[in-house]
Amino acid sequence: MKVFNESLTFSTRGEIDFIDLTNKVEEVVRKSGIRNGLAHVFAPHATGILVLTEFEPSLANDIKNILENLVPKRAAYQHPSNAHSHLRSMLLCPDRTLPVIDGRVVLGTWQSLVFVETDVHPRHRTVVVQVIGE
Repeated sequence: MKVFNESLTFSTRGEIDFIDLTNKVEEVVRKSGIRNGLAHVFAPHATGILVLTEFEPSLANDIKNILENLVPKRAAYQHPSNAHSHLRSMLLCPDRTLPVIDGRVVLGTWQSLVFVETDVHPRHRTVVVQVIGE
């Protein structure tokens, strides 16, 4: 079994920003040379999440709205500055595992792997991609 690791870095524009990582992760899988296995993608951040969804502007607005409705920005939180950012990131996973078959990441027709920034300020972010297989 082979293991290949690579980190991807990018910048976000602030609260509820969406970064489509699909092509970058597919490129890591190609570079790995692994034909069959798994690609595990992990965002090591307290206020960043990874989602599998259709990457489309109106749906992005719907995601923003549901996060605001579930965890409002202006509420009585005990954490002093960005409690809502941390609480939003708890609702969704910071990682996703995708199958790799015949050297390609397997996704549904409309699925993309998207990083969602939940923090209040622009950030420099990193995700770790680990491809495992043969």
